[in-house]
Amino acid sequence: MTGPLHIAVLMGGWSAEREVSLMSGNGCADALESLGHRVTRIDMGRDVAARLAEAQPDLVFNALHGTPGEDGSVQGLLDLMGLRYTHSGLATSVIAIDKVLTKLLLVPAGVPMPGGRIVKSADLFEGDPMARPYVLKPVNEGSSVGVAIVTDSGNYGNPIARDSVGPWGEFEELLAEPYIRGRELTTAVLGGKALGVTELKPKSGWYDYDAKYTDGMTVHVCPAEIPDEITDACKSLALEAHRLLGCKGASRSDFRWDDERGVDGLFLLEVNTQPGMTPLSLVPEQARHIGMSYAELVQAIVDEAIADHPSP
Repeated sequence: MTGPLHIAVLMGGWSAEREVSLMSGNGCADALESLGHRVTRIDMGRDVAARLAEAQPDLVFNALHGTPGEDGSVQGLLDLMGLRYTHSGLATSVIAIDKVLTKLLLVPAGVPMPGGRIVKSADLFEGDPMARPYVLKPVNEGSSVGVAIVTDSGNYGNPIARDSVGPWGEFEELLAEPYIRGRELTTAVLGGKALGVTELKPKSGWYDYDAKYTDGMTVHVCPAEIPDEITDACKSLALEAHRLLGCKGASRSDFRWDDERGVDGLFLLEVNTQPGMTPLSLVPEQARHIGMSYAELVQAIVDEAIADHPSP
C-alpha cells in the first residue's frame, strides 16, 4: 500500500451518466479520506485543466462515466498535463467505449461477441436492418444508455414509427445486433484477477439504465448460480478482454448467456473501463464477496496506478 497521497477525484461531468458518476466519485473520495489521503473533489467542468493545475495532486482518481471521462478525452488531457491517473489509458479508453472497435479487436482473438452492423437511424423507419428480435444501441455509450430491444410484439411499430421514443431520436447512427435470449452475467477484473460472476435479474423488463441504478429494481445473485464451466468461461473471457484491450485498474465485462446452448451460448457484450463504484455497483459487490472492503478496493486501484506510473 502506498503512503498518504494528495488525490484529486474527478466526478460528475456532463455525460448521460453524470449522477451515477457523482455517487461513484463521492464514495471513492470518502473511502480515500478514511484511509488518510488528502482528497480534492472536482466536479468536472470545462475548466477542469485549470482546476487540476491549481490542485497539483499526486494522483487523479478518475470516477467519471461515459464521455468525455471514459472515451480517451480526459485521459489525453491528463497525459498532456503529466498527471498520473487511475484506470485505463488513452488508447484503451478510445477502443473500449466504441463497441465496433472492441469487436474488431476481440473477435479475431477468439472472444465470442454478437454479430452486428452500423445502421443509419433514418433507415430504421423504412425497414428492419435484420430479423426481429434485435437490439439497437449507441456505438459509444455505456450503462445501457439508449438501448432498445425491437421485437415483433413491441410497441415501436413495424417498421419503427418516426414518432416512437427510442435511441433513433437521439443518435444519427446505431449498432444493430441480434438479440440473445437468456441471462445477464457480469465479471469484474482487478489486478489481473477475475473477482467473480454475478447474475442480474431485473424485476421487470430488462437490465436497462434504471434497473442498474434504482435500488430494488434488480436482484443481484453473487456468486451466480450457474454451472462451473460458465463461471470459468466468464472469468477467462473477462481476463482475456482486459488483457487484449490493455485495461488498467478495474474493468467489468458484461455477458449474455443463452442457457439452452451451454458454453456456446455465452457472448461478451462490452467491457467497461470505468465501472461504477456506487452502493449498487457490481465491482464493489464482487470485491466484498472475496473479502475486500470498499476502501480496500479503492486503495487497490490507487496502488496499481502508482505502480504503473511510479513518478509523474
